[in-house]
Amino acid sequence: MQSVVIDKPYTFIPPRFSRFWHWVVRRLLPRNLRNEFGITAVECVGAEKLRASLDAGHGIMIVGNHCRPCDPMVLDFLAAEVKRPFNVIASWHVFMTSKIQRFLLPRMGGFSVYREGMDRESLKCAVKIVADGRFPLVIFAEGIITRGNDRLVNFMEGPAFMARTAAKQRKEGKVVVHPVFIRYFFEGDLQKTVTPVIEEIERRFSWQSQAQLPLRERIQKVGDGLLSLKEIEYFHSPQTGTFRERLQRMIDHLLTPLEIQWCASRHDGDVMARVKRLRSAILPEMVTGELTESDRAARWRHLADCYLVQQLHCYTGDYIENPTPERILETVERYEEDLTDVARAHAPIRAIITVGDAIEVSATRDKSQEHDPLTVEVRRQMEAMLESTKAGRRINPTGTEIS
Repeated sequence: MQSVVIDKPYTFIPPRFSRFWHWVVRRLLPRNLRNEFGITAVECVGAEKLRASLDAGHGIMIVGNHCRPCDPMVLDFLAAEVKRPFNVIASWHVFMTSKIQRFLLPRMGGFSVYREGMDRESLKCAVKIVADGRFPLVIFAEGIITRGNDRLVNFMEGPAFMARTAAKQRKEGKVVVHPVFIRYFFEGDLQKTVTPVIEEIERRFSWQSQAQLPLRERIQKVGDGLLSLKEIEYFHSPQTGTFRERLQRMIDHLLTPLEIQWCASRHDGDVMARVKRLRSAILPEMVTGELTESDRAARWRHLADCYLVQQLHCYTGDYIENPTPERILETVERYEEDLTDVARAHAPIRAIITVGDAIEVSATRDKSQEHDPLTVEVRRQMEAMLESTKAGRRINPTGTEIS
């Protein structure tokens, strides 16, 4: 399980932007993106829309998709294009990964948010950044890294709330939201790239090599094996039904008992809202240290179940029915990350950042509509950009017999 939950007292980490450290990191960024994430090129489309909002002096929020861990770093290329640094809101656990990250991230404009509770300091900081209008604020609407560049999961309500609050506080001028979609294209030898990962997972299963199968069928078989192992762990035997049905059955099996114990059987909201509610209930006494070792161990098991639900939520069951090279690569990366907590870099990957039209933010919400109109418009633009950017592949990866 990745350390996405920290059982220590939370301390807000504010942005401490440094031109010097930003210059240093920006010089090192291309090499880091290639070595750590396989990103070899980044292009910006529609940057003039963001530049126009900056020239007009608007308070700006950039709302993006979040399919890869490197998304914030990739967006720095857009910051360079418009010649304005960005502030980025990020989960507290990211700052706790290492002393280097805790030092550098604030100096690059990052600041923390505590996802397991109400973080008023982070909210106040985010609103002030947008209202002041000096730097654009970046926030990822999905709230988690999805490893799915061809789909969007449910959006959080936070970005729209922050933008409207900033519009209320802004003394003059507009607050606008720019939807941004990051599209990644794999432009290498797909078969050569993913085969070693699949073979390693098969060896972990004590399987003979399944090289006789077509690539997509081989990947689907590995996915079925991974899910079956979890079903044996929790149900004592593999389950029947479609992959999607089995995923939902596992999610309900994990969440429902925890919600009975921790949330008075409350189970409304989407999957990630339910997970966040559980974490918020489980964690506080772990932070204060007022638990026995056995109670602490039990709560860690519950948090591990919540993390497994988050992993399962990122699978759709039919993602590689349309087996594009990127979908194949993302699926294999997700397998490796879920099995080992780390996904190796696979170059060359080209990123395209597409900037959407500015959406003017009203200080009040139209409550006559069931869904927040701002969130709806942001999602509409991002879905349109998702579809339009599919045509951006310049070359076909070699070795891609995946039908």
